[in-house]
Amino acid sequence: MKEISSQAIHPSLRKLLSYATSERNIELEYKQYIQTSNRKLFVLEKSEEIVGCIGIELISSDNCLIKHIAVSPTARGKGIGSKMIYFIRETYGLRFISAETDIEAVDFYRNYGFRINSLGEKYPGIERFLCEFESN
Repeated sequence: MKEISSQAIHPSLRKLLSYATSERNIELEYKQYIQTSNRKLFVLEKSEEIVGCIGIELISSDNCLIKHIAVSPTARGKGIGSKMIYFIRETYGLRFISAETDIEAVDFYRNYGFRINSLGEKYPGIERFLCEFESN
């Protein structure tokens, strides 16, 4: 895992972020990772190719919010998302992790051990979910 601090977005990272946020928000979100001290963006590389990214906002010394997590379609189902979450847990000594997501990612979070709660229809026709993880 490698923390990103470059002012320029690598094309592969831009593509991954497009899976986790709208195309029009990529520049703004990336800028916040580079300029805000409590936001961190990491990539996972395999054979010199970026295959995953995870962006977090540190809330306190043992609590973070996953802002973005994405794995390239060709690398999905191989445990990369779980490895990235484990990395941030270990790196920051996190006990609490939360994320807000859509129905497509609920099973991923549930399989990792997150509790899932519906937030209802936050946007017209789109149900959102709060996923919360607490380690012992």
